[in-house]
Amino acid sequence: MTITPKQELDQRYQALQHHLREQGIDVALLLQNADLFYFTGSIQQGVLIVPSQGKPVYCVRKELARAKAESQLEVIIPLKSPRGLPDIMAAHGIALPKVMAMELDVVPVATYNRFVKPFAGADVRDVTGLLRLVRMVKSEHELGLMREAAKQEEVIYQRAKSIIREGMTDLELSAELEFAARLSGHQGITRMRAFNSEFYCGHAFSGTASSTPAFSDTPLGGPGVTPAVGQGAGNKVIGRNEPIIVDFLGAADGYLCDQTRTFCIGGLPEKLTQAYEDMVKIQQHMVSIARPGISWGAVYDSCYELACELGYKDSFMGVAGAQVSFIGHGVGTELDEYPFIARGFNEQLLEKNMTFAFEPKAVYADLGAVGVENTYVVTDDGVEPLTFSSEELVVL
Repeated sequence: MTITPKQELDQRYQALQHHLREQGIDVALLLQNADLFYFTGSIQQGVLIVPSQGKPVYCVRKELARAKAESQLEVIIPLKSPRGLPDIMAAHGIALPKVMAMELDVVPVATYNRFVKPFAGADVRDVTGLLRLVRMVKSEHELGLMREAAKQEEVIYQRAKSIIREGMTDLELSAELEFAARLSGHQGITRMRAFNSEFYCGHAFSGTASSTPAFSDTPLGGPGVTPAVGQGAGNKVIGRNEPIIVDFLGAADGYLCDQTRTFCIGGLPEKLTQAYEDMVKIQQHMVSIARPGISWGAVYDSCYELACELGYKDSFMGVAGAQVSFIGHGVGTELDEYPFIARGFNEQLLEKNMTFAFEPKAVYADLGAVGVENTYVVTDDGVEPLTFSSEELVVL
């Protein structure tokens, strides 16, 4: 088990405090698991009080002993009820806030009401944008964990090469890959921030199942095994001469890597073979232009323009009618962090040590999907892949 070092936590909350002071926010209250993990090193139920100055206070309802064992923060105390927060602040030299902030993108209204009630009259703002800014640039500690997650991706890739066979179902393939991932250290749970954006280890599907659209804001959805889930592998039987997509996540000690590889049995129709080669070209184009100082939107626009020039306007990043307006997404403790390589993000610039997954995919309703995906870190003068499995179209 990896314990987040104290120096890491200090740097993180101090960076958030800098943004709080800039925005005139006195105190932030953090409740969501991914944010608790990032700023405390634990996800025990409670609230992290981050004042604009001074030490944060981790108030834990359940389970205090684990929080103290897992977190390197200096002040970790029990919490019986949100009603006690003003007294806790007073005891730790934190003035009652006139302006406070919470994660308004994810905190349920009922929970919000319980936590703001003790601070009657305070102006409550959304802290989410500030959290994203802090979390989007990764430390060497974080990059080390993401590289461990990338090693899991190679295990998954090699397992797929060894077990894919004609006649097995997509579900059987997915289960085998999930098993391999877990044995290689995958934490099991993967996190997305957007409302109702549930996910797990990854997607594996073949032929037209890979082009089945779903509710998720992703280029590929899949039929799943039940409307109760509505995504991922289903019971389609894998056949010859059709694409097989393995889009899986590595997840090590809270940090993710995202990788997609395309397989087939016996080869693919020329249209799909060419499409796969062109998706790799689009990825190579991104690598040639992405560097600190270029806007996220400019990378998207240039790559999307190339996709259209190559003839994929109606099939790029989703089946016609269900296409998404991004090609890449930030990766860290969640799968939908900053930066977004997406339409309209023309004011936000790439910075060194940002990490993102880039996933050009061509999707046809009658043939299925092909594509490639790697996770990258922004360097001084470009990008470097963290994932490293062979990108060749795998013909079995």
